[in-house]
Amino acid sequence: MHRRAFLASAAALAARPALAQPTTTLRFVPNSNLTLLDPIWSTAYVSLCHGYTVFDAPFAADAKQSPTLQMAESYDVSPDGRTWQIRLREGLRFHNGEPVRAIDAATSLTRWAARQSTGQVLGAFVESWSAADDRTIKVALKQPLPTLAYMLGNSAFPPFIMPEHLAKTDPSKQVAEMIGSGPFRFKASEYVTGSRVVYEKFREYLPRSEAPEWTAGGKIARVDRLEWHVIPDRATSVAALQQGEVDWIEAVPGDLQSLLKTRKDITLDTIDPTGWTGFIRFNALQKPFDNEAIRRAVLMAVNQEDYVRVVAGDSLDGTFLCKSMFPCGTPYGTSAGADAMRADLTAAKQLLRDGGYAGERVVILQPSDLPPYGDYAAITADLLKRLGMNVDLVSSDWGTITQRRAKMEPVEQGGWSIFISGVNSPGVLNPAVNFLVRGLGKRGYFGWYENPEIERLASEWLQSGTEADRTRLAGMIEQIAFRTVPFVPLGQYPVRTAYRSNIKGLLHGPAVLPWNIAKT
Repeated sequence: MHRRAFLASAAALAARPALAQPTTTLRFVPNSNLTLLDPIWSTAYVSLCHGYTVFDAPFAADAKQSPTLQMAESYDVSPDGRTWQIRLREGLRFHNGEPVRAIDAATSLTRWAARQSTGQVLGAFVESWSAADDRTIKVALKQPLPTLAYMLGNSAFPPFIMPEHLAKTDPSKQVAEMIGSGPFRFKASEYVTGSRVVYEKFREYLPRSEAPEWTAGGKIARVDRLEWHVIPDRATSVAALQQGEVDWIEAVPGDLQSLLKTRKDITLDTIDPTGWTGFIRFNALQKPFDNEAIRRAVLMAVNQEDYVRVVAGDSLDGTFLCKSMFPCGTPYGTSAGADAMRADLTAAKQLLRDGGYAGERVVILQPSDLPPYGDYAAITADLLKRLGMNVDLVSSDWGTITQRRAKMEPVEQGGWSIFISGVNSPGVLNPAVNFLVRGLGKRGYFGWYENPEIERLASEWLQSGTEADRTRLAGMIEQIAFRTVPFVPLGQYPVRTAYRSNIKGLLHGPAVLPWNIAKT
C-alpha cells in the first residue's frame, strides 16, 4: 500500500465511531442477604464484604496480618511516640468525584473509634483525630502506642474512609449513602434487598503498585460490573453454578461439595484459609443469661463435635475441635477450656441447678438462610431442652436476625436470649480485636457482655512491648472468659467456595475480595 493510501485509510478509520467494548459482569452468590449497608455501623460479615468492595482504608494487612500502607503513602511518629502523622496518597477520589482529604479520613476514624470494638480500644488512647493539611492525618495520643498501625490495618474491622459529611453521622445510626473511594461503586438504583446488589468498576480508582495480598497491595478491578445474586437455598445456588447462571458462590454446604469435585468446569477453593469459628452468643443483659453460672452450664454441656460434623460430615478432615477463646493454630490459641467444656450433661445440669435457673424462656434465633448456623441453632435448642431449659427456637432470615439482635429488651418485648453465628480467625485473633471476649458492655458487641478486668488487660496488651508479655496477658483474659463465658466456641472449620473455571485471580482474605478477579 502506498503511504498516501495508508494515511487515507487510517484517517477513515479514525473518523468512525469507536465500537463499544462488551461489559464484563461477574455474577456472585453471597452466603447471606445484605441488609445493613454501613460497614462501620454493622459487624455482620456480609457487610464487611460489601465494605471492602466500596471503601478503602489508610492501612491494610498482608497474609501474616502485618500492617501495610494502603490509602496512606507514609507515616511519621514523633520522638515521644504521642503524635502520628499519616500522609495520604495523592490523587485519591471518592465515587462522587470529590478528592479524598485528610479531614474525611480523620472524621471517619473518629466515627469508627466510637462504633467498632477495635476502634473503641484505640479510642481510649487517642486524644484527637484531625487534619494537619489536606493530605495529612494527625493522630494525637494520650500515651505512646506502638501498635497503632497494626490496629488501623486490622483486616476484620477496618476503618473504612467516607466523605466528611457522611462520617459526621451519629455512630448509633447508619450513613444515608454509600460513597467510598474503593475499586467498585455501589449502584443504589439497582439494590433490591433479598434479591440483588450491584456494583460497577470505579474507573478513577488509584490502585497501589504492589501485588495484591490479603487486603494489601494493588486493588485492580478486572471486571466492569459485579452482581450479587441472593439465593437463600444452597442447592439452588449450586445448581445455578453448574448451569452457568452464576459464576461464583461464596459457600458450598458440606453435603454438596463432593458433587462439585467431579466437575472439571468448576473449582473448589477456600476464601479464608485461617478458618472460621462458630459460636453461641448470650444476651448478658436479660434473664437467664445475665447469670454467668447459667452460661457456664451451657459451656459444660456443649459437644463441639456435634457442631463441626455439620460441615465435615463423617470426616473431620480440615475441621478441628478448639476449646479456646482465640483461634487454634495461632499464637494465642490454647486448650484452656478443656475442663470447662467436657460435654458432660450431668455436670451441666448440676451447674444449672446451682445457678438458680427458674424456667425462664430462652429464645434462640435460628438463621434459615445461613448454613451451617441454622443447623447449629437446632443442635443448641435440642441440647438446652435436654438440660431442662424452656426453649423457643425462632427461625427467620439472617437479615432479620441482624436487626433483632440489636434489641436489648426482654424476650417478652421482642428481645432474644441466644443467637448463633460465626467469625473468621482474623476477627478474633488477639485480645484487642476479639469482640467476643471484650467486656465493653452496652458499647460492645451484641449480647453486651461487660467485664472491666478484661478491658484493663486488653489495654495492657496493646501497650505491651514484648510478645512474651502479650501471650501472658492473652492467657489471663482467656481464663476470665472461660469463667464468665461471654460466648461458647463451637469448633473451627474451613469454608469452601466454588467458581467456574473461567474465573481467575481469586484472593485469599478475611472477606470476599472482588479485586484482581478476571472473567475470561
